[in-house]
Amino acid sequence: MPLDCGRTIAGMQQIQYLFADYAEAHQTKGNKFFHRMGIPLIVLTLLGMLARVPLGPIDLALGVIGLSAIYYFALDWRLAIAMLAISLGFWWLGRIIPFWWNVALFVLGWIFQFVGHSVYERKSPKFLRNMVHLLIGPLWIVNDIIPIVKAQGAVAPQR
Repeated sequence: MPLDCGRTIAGMQQIQYLFADYAEAHQTKGNKFFHRMGIPLIVLTLLGMLARVPLGPIDLALGVIGLSAIYYFALDWRLAIAMLAISLGFWWLGRIIPFWWNVALFVLGWIFQFVGHSVYERKSPKFLRNMVHLLIGPLWIVNDIIPIVKAQGAVAPQR
């Protein structure tokens, strides 16, 4: 651990900060429920749609998974491995779902997101302020299912 200690500590602090910031707008049970349904639907169907776009020897979905994995590994290697496994499973499943089902379920996933925020939380989605939260949301759900990173205190409001 001595060689990687600084990076792990910095990455851990960053992921804890990002999770705390994300959690600030995801406090109610209703919003959490709709996010637990909506985020996996969005990821599954987005990968299913992008899997149909060739990108040289791979497809666009695999490219997105690879780039996301690099970011996730910079934050926390344990969550990155879990997210990579889930993403590859979603990629495989999304490819076999008919395209129009992917489109319909993608829209449904976003409807779930906005119902959670408008009906239950009454706060804007975090990604409207920080686009990185589009990558943090799925990781937050994975950490909710497989608790790897412990929760940190509330984040000070940004001015």
